[in-house]
Amino acid sequence: MNFLKELGIKAKNYGASTGIEWNTTTDQGELNIVSPVDGQQIASVYLASEEDYERLVAKGVEAFKQWRMVPAPKRGEIVRQIGLQLRKHKDALGSLVSYEMGKSLQEGKGEVQEMIDICDFAVGQSRQLYGSTTVSEREFHRMYDQYHPLGVVGIISAFNFPVAVWSWNAMIAAVCGDPSLWKPSSKTPLSAIAVQHILADVIRENDLPEGLFNLIVGRGASIGEKLLNDKRLPLVSITGSTEVGRHGAQAIASRFGKAILELGGNNAIILTPNADFNMALPAIVFGAVGTAGQRCTSTRRLIIHDSIYAKVKEALVKAYGGLKIGNPLDENNHVGPLIDKGAVSDFKNALARAGEEGGTLAYGGDILAGEGYASGCYVVPAIVEVENSYAIVQEETFAPILYLIRYEGEIANALVLHNDVVQGLSSAVFTQNMLEAEEFLSVIGSDCGIANVNIGTSGAEIGGAFGGEKETGGGRESGSDAWKAYMRRQTNTINYGRTLPLAQGIKFDI
Repeated sequence: MNFLKELGIKAKNYGASTGIEWNTTTDQGELNIVSPVDGQQIASVYLASEEDYERLVAKGVEAFKQWRMVPAPKRGEIVRQIGLQLRKHKDALGSLVSYEMGKSLQEGKGEVQEMIDICDFAVGQSRQLYGSTTVSEREFHRMYDQYHPLGVVGIISAFNFPVAVWSWNAMIAAVCGDPSLWKPSSKTPLSAIAVQHILADVIRENDLPEGLFNLIVGRGASIGEKLLNDKRLPLVSITGSTEVGRHGAQAIASRFGKAILELGGNNAIILTPNADFNMALPAIVFGAVGTAGQRCTSTRRLIIHDSIYAKVKEALVKAYGGLKIGNPLDENNHVGPLIDKGAVSDFKNALARAGEEGGTLAYGGDILAGEGYASGCYVVPAIVEVENSYAIVQEETFAPILYLIRYEGEIANALVLHNDVVQGLSSAVFTQNMLEAEEFLSVIGSDCGIANVNIGTSGAEIGGAFGGEKETGGGRESGSDAWKAYMRRQTNTINYGRTLPLAQGIKFDI
């Protein structure tokens, strides 16, 4: 495949890089990366050692000493050049993301576009690392706060967005003055390796310090644990399951580090009787089946007013019947494969549990076999009628399962169901009624970090802060003021008078 050659992916690849040099460790085991698209091996990656890890962190610490002294707008210029390189390789990297992960080619290219967009955002942010001035209670005093670079940032990313999540963190960290150490998912390391190759030209052409952008592919039990417990990494960003985040947060907190947690979602759309259903339908279907239901923002629950329930169910079943399932590199297809057979088992088990609890399968649920489905990872997206209280509905299943839930009366009743899960990432309501929309966005409305009106739960723009509440972790990445997490905040007070008044009027004469 030409895109593999363009991106520097070989039959066998090393698993650790400082951005310039690659390790040559081969005795820690080898990951054979198989595409869920066709079941064929793409390439392999040699796992990195703990010695490789130590080398990368040491390089990152040294790079920080230089990088923090570079004026932020000049750091932004480097990020601008990275964005240009990503534009040059957008088609190739998007194709690799699609083939390695299984998302549609449009979504693969869209993920690279997210990387480009965050680069553009970060360039502007490099001139807007603002502090603020506070009026002092003491005369001839000035008080303000400012932000300083923090240090080496650890980034642990998940398979479903194998490159975009890294960029949300690494590009903002870079303009803030921080090097990064990236540990990608072991299911999609080739996309990460490709990014390192794309970065290399920018690093060399600008004579940047080695260790500014580090990559390590290694076992979670060794490399992952070292990363979580390393005091040299003052901030670690974790994208993954709630269980992974809980473990990571405890380890990081025990050393008084900072964590950005982007964990599970159990996202719902509320459909009121005042919804424009022609607008809502494509948002629901894309939210539920896009990326084969493997987005943290995928639509998992649809909370429908009883008066329109039958109409909505009928329209959804018809729409699902028109979905084209197959090779995601064919842009005529809507739904690609799940990441692996383990995910297929999770899909089957969730449907079985829903049935055991009283749910009714309204559509789909089959595992596809035969020509074009040789990997065994293709499924027919499912629609299931359930109660919100079912145990399986309370969980996040990373697969294309849409649960239909009824509500009666006012939107307040829908909101009770909506908020009655432990996750709090993304949410949406479809209504043409201003009062319903405002209630949904109010303090008594959605309890999620993202709340939308008349758009779906997935497809967040990079300009807004991304993240959620409750067991989603409370972290924020990407836009708005998320940059502050990557910096060290400092309050400064300057006395430009000739006396030393103490705060709160305290007298201390000696």
